[in-house]
Amino acid sequence: MTQVSLENLAAAVPDGALLALPPDNSLPSVALAKALARRGAKGLRLLGVPVSGFATDLLIGAGCVAEVQTSAVSLGEAGFAPRFSAAVKAGAVVIRDATCPAIHTMLQAAEKGVPFMPLRGLIGSDILAHRPDWRVVQNPLSDTPDPIVILPALQPDVAAVHAVMADEAGNVWVGRRRECATLAHASRKLLVTVERVVPGNMLEDERLAPGTISATYVEAYAVAERGAHPVALLDEYGFDAAYVAAYAKAARTEEGFRAWMDEHVFGGVVREAAE
Repeated sequence: MTQVSLENLAAAVPDGALLALPPDNSLPSVALAKALARRGAKGLRLLGVPVSGFATDLLIGAGCVAEVQTSAVSLGEAGFAPRFSAAVKAGAVVIRDATCPAIHTMLQAAEKGVPFMPLRGLIGSDILAHRPDWRVVQNPLSDTPDPIVILPALQPDVAAVHAVMADEAGNVWVGRRRECATLAHASRKLLVTVERVVPGNMLEDERLAPGTISATYVEAYAVAERGAHPVALLDEYGFDAAYVAAYAKAARTEEGFRAWMDEHVFGGVVREAAE
């Protein structure tokens, strides 16, 4: 585990990586997404865990994404994700449709080190016709016809989250968002942005330990204050609805999105120079 700069954290995400991002209500690192856009990352395969939001739309608009596997892409009350919608219409990204339980089940299989896990609720849905990697088999423990779906383990190359804090030992605190721990266990490496670094070891604190991901699973972290903004971060700060609404309005067009990026991501730097 190493503390690095935000830009160095973005450099640890290779082009073409399967990058897992939690949804807008569960600690996504928007700061890292912006840093990846500034870096000019290419060919990323995004995994929504289990749905995708602001960071995914930003990365798609920035031209960083080749594929999205998710159960939905949305900006919530601000409506459809405009750059995602435009990319789908243009055929610019590959969409791998999934469901929330399916994504969690595949990650749990990777977490447990098994090749697959079963899930029953998919049977009868149209999604199976578009996922040849999901197979319907006979339940081997039943003597009567009993079909069940088996889903392959899914191991992201990189998982990225924004946590409230890291400690001197490199542990990170995600509070009640324990699904981020499953994501950490299932992925090849976990990259984290945090609001701050605190002294001590949170795993030795009975109050903090249940919400802490061990440094064992943390590849690197970077301090990025308000790194989840505009989405909420537990009890630290709330959802910035006005910011997301302004983004959604600007990003309806390619020109509007580029202008928004120049102001909010590139900081007014001429894009060609930044790249």
